[in-house]
Amino acid sequence: MPRPLRLPRTLPAGLAFVAAASVALLSGCSGATPEPTASAVPTAAPANPADTAAPEPTETAEPPVPFGIACDALVTIDQLYAFNPNFGTDPGYEPQASSIVTAVEEDAGTACGYLNQTSGEVIEIAVATPTAAAGEARRNDAALKSKPVPTYGTPPDVEGYFVQAGGTGQAQVFHGPYWIVIASPALFEPGDAQQLMASVLQNLPPA
Repeated sequence: MPRPLRLPRTLPAGLAFVAAASVALLSGCSGATPEPTASAVPTAAPANPADTAAPEPTETAEPPVPFGIACDALVTIDQLYAFNPNFGTDPGYEPQASSIVTAVEEDAGTACGYLNQTSGEVIEIAVATPTAAAGEARRNDAALKSKPVPTYGTPPDVEGYFVQAGGTGQAQVFHGPYWIVIASPALFEPGDAQQLMASVLQNLPPA
């Protein structure tokens, strides 16, 4: 017997809506992973002024203590006459020897010139009180370039040196804070400056 013809059944309206929604949901998922969005680069925190190292303070050189004395007090008229009657104070004197210039310009000392009225030779005498560092440098230089002279005074209270070079004799003494320099073409050996050096040491304020 032939089977009766059956018409397809339609889904109820509610089920049809659910089925359509499922298809739409499945069609939105793909195998490709969505590209990640770029994250903002973190900005550096502002520097804390307290974390900034302060510049190291620079050391300033210790200035020398100026030393002043009148030329007729450095070597008195009587002492100069006893040394050589032909010598007198040079009114137009200007420092010439390099050590004398150093004593005046770098160590704030005093320099005096004594002129031989007959020969025209000048004896230069300078006294300065250099700083500890400068005084040590002067001593080292004298010890390196000159010969020690014990007759200028008793070491270590008085350190004496002498050198004759380039036609000029130079005597140096270090006594307490004082650096004493005597330079002249009239000085040929250590003994030539000994009397003047003794006069200068006698006239200086106690060390």
